[in-house]
Amino acid sequence: MEASRRQPRQGVTLLLVVTLLLAAGCGGSRGASDGGGHRKVSVGLVTKTETNPFFVTMRKAAADAAKKNGAELIALTGKFDGDNEGQVDAVESLIARHVQGILITPSNTTGVLGAIAEARREGILVIALDSATDPADAVDATYATDNLKAGRLQGAYVRAVLAGRPPELIMLDGTEGSSVSRQRHDGFLKGFGIKNDSPAIRGRANTNGDRNLAQAATENLLQRTTHVNSAYTINEPVADGASAAIAARGLTRQVTIGTIDGGCDGVRAVRAGKYAATVMQFPVTMADDGVAAVTEFARSGRKPVGFTDTGTQLITDKPVRGLASRTTDWGLRHCWG
Repeated sequence: MEASRRQPRQGVTLLLVVTLLLAAGCGGSRGASDGGGHRKVSVGLVTKTETNPFFVTMRKAAADAAKKNGAELIALTGKFDGDNEGQVDAVESLIARHVQGILITPSNTTGVLGAIAEARREGILVIALDSATDPADAVDATYATDNLKAGRLQGAYVRAVLAGRPPELIMLDGTEGSSVSRQRHDGFLKGFGIKNDSPAIRGRANTNGDRNLAQAATENLLQRTTHVNSAYTINEPVADGASAAIAARGLTRQVTIGTIDGGCDGVRAVRAGKYAATVMQFPVTMADDGVAAVTEFARSGRKPVGFTDTGTQLITDKPVRGLASRTTDWGLRHCWG
C-alpha cells in the first residue's frame, strides 16, 4: 500500500467515541492546552471491526481511559475483519486530525505499514494493540496477547481431552495475512502436537473471525466428512458458529471445541458445554496501557518500546493434568463484554 496520503473513503465507519472531553475550544490541534497547563491529548483508535465483542470492549475501555487521562478519543474502524483499505483510510484521517497517538489493531500484517510510516513521520506515536505488525518495529510498541502462547494452550488442552484417541481435526482460521491468525494457528498445532501438513487435519477454512462465515464453513467441512473429534477456532464468534453447525449434525458430544477470547458470552458457553475451553485475553488492559502511553508521550515525550504481553488464562470446568486453568466461576468474574 503506497504511503501517499489519500482522501478517506466513504466506506470507513467513523465512531466518535469520546469528543470534546476537555474545555470548549478543543479543536484537535497539537499544542493546545487543557486549561491545566498540559497539552490537550487526542488519541486515535483503529479497530478491525465495530461488531466483534472484543473490539467493542476495547473501544469502551479506551474511551474510559481517555476520560480518566483528560484526553479525547477518536475511534475509527474498517467495515469488516480484513478491510485493510478501510484501516489505511482511518489512519490517514487521524493524521489529518493531528492526533498525538494512534492505537491500531491491524487487520493485515503488512498492508497498513505505509500509512503507519506516514503517521510516524508526522511525529505521531503508533502502538499496535492485539495484533503485531510485520515487522514488529513498524510501530513504536505493541500491547497484545502472546498469540502463540494462547494457541499452544488451546491446542494442548484439546489434545489432552482426546485422551490418546487419534486426532481428527478441523481448523477454522481468521483472515489471510493476519499475524494473529497465523500465530494462533501455529501455536495450536504446536500445542496439539502435529504439523501443518498432518493427515490428522481433516479440513480447514478461513472465516474472517465471523460467526456466520464460521457456521457456513463448518457445515461445508462436515459435508465432506463427519469423522471429526476436535476443532480449532480462532476466536469465540467462530467457535459459536462452529458449535451451531456441529450441533445441527448431532456431533456435539463427539467434537471437542477449543477457542480464544474470554468474553462473558464465551465463558458462559464453556459453562454450558458448547466449547470445552477458552483462553482468556485482556482487551481492557491493552486499551488502558495504550491510552496511558499516548498521553505520557504527548506530555513528556517518553515513548514505549517493544512488545508487552497483556496476559492469557485457560478457562474450563474440566481441567486436565499438566495445564493450569481457572473455572468458569473465575472467568465470569474477570470476563469482558
